[in-house]
Amino acid sequence: MSSSPLVNQLIEALRCLPGVGPKSAQRMAYHLLERERQGAENLSSVLARAVKEVGHCEQCRSLSEQAICEICLSSNRDRTTLCIVESPSDVQVIEQSTDYKGLYFVLMGHLSPLDGIGPEEIGLALLAQRLDLGEIREVVLATNFTVEGEATSQYISEMVLSRDITASRIAHGVPVGGELEYVNSTTLSRAFSGRQNF
Repeated sequence: MSSSPLVNQLIEALRCLPGVGPKSAQRMAYHLLERERQGAENLSSVLARAVKEVGHCEQCRSLSEQAICEICLSSNRDRTTLCIVESPSDVQVIEQSTDYKGLYFVLMGHLSPLDGIGPEEIGLALLAQRLDLGEIREVVLATNFTVEGEATSQYISEMVLSRDITASRIAHGVPVGGELEYVNSTTLSRAFSGRQNF
């Protein structure tokens, strides 16, 4: 540790970031203080503003400075299709990587009874209200392919189907560029069961 208490506090503060251990936090702190003071000032300023001004969209629950985010306000979106994701970062990934043009609903997590996370904690009452408005015709389930993500997807699909709305799940299987010998057996099994005709 540094002989400076303030440097030590900075190192500890940086450890709140995911994947940042003591050594990485120390490298970041010293880099900012030794070589990038202007960048550190900018980071500090932008971070403070973001923490103060960014909240959640009232409709989709993604991150937004406005009460309703730009995606939900856009007249160019398909208002009959709703994609369910676990986090705001999932929205960003889908927007950057696909041509999906529907709307979103962000769960802010997944069902995990062992951790005390049930339907209320991930906003399923709000989702039910939205589905009951009658505008949504298809729900695309894009939760993660973990045990919790699959359980969450199954739970939501039952909610959706009970309202006579189409439910679909994003495909999964062998990744593009993947080699079969390195793919785990569960992924390969799902790839075979979900195969499509040419």
